[in-house]
Amino acid sequence: MYVGPAFSVPGVPRHFRTRKGRTPPDAGIITCGKTMSGRVIMETNVARIAGVNIPTNKRVIIALQYIHGIGAKFAQEIIEKNNIDAARRVNELSDAEVLSIRETIDRDYLVEGDLRRETAMNIKRLMDLGCYRGLRHRRGLPVRGQRTHTNARTRKGPAKPIAGKKK
Repeated sequence: MYVGPAFSVPGVPRHFRTRKGRTPPDAGIITCGKTMSGRVIMETNVARIAGVNIPTNKRVIIALQYIHGIGAKFAQEIIEKNNIDAARRVNELSDAEVLSIRETIDRDYLVEGDLRRETAMNIKRLMDLGCYRGLRHRRGLPVRGQRTHTNARTRKGPAKPIAGKKK
């Protein structure tokens, strides 16, 4: 098996490299070391919050918005609660600051899997009730009163030709 220059970047694990062998700018800082038994250990400085690797080269307020359920308003609230300057970047944060952000999000906000699960349960509840909104979800049609005579292709899918219908 030929392992050419595409995968010969020293000190960077394979999953951090792109196909052309370049390391993405937000891959994190990689440090290598050896244990007493001689095994090589690779550590990364990628900030992982709520199960999401947030990009390290962006400002904190922007990087937090990569988490499902956190938008501009909640990101601003989080950095104000943790007394972090809005101009700072993720790679400038200390481990204690990343930990405090992680604890704030876990304590005060519904994000990622829990938020997706709650949304799915709300839709399932509407469908089980058999109310109008639930029926629209069940049929895959627009829920909020949009017209369906024309348009609504996002919900309905590609147009299906009807035999014998010509004008």
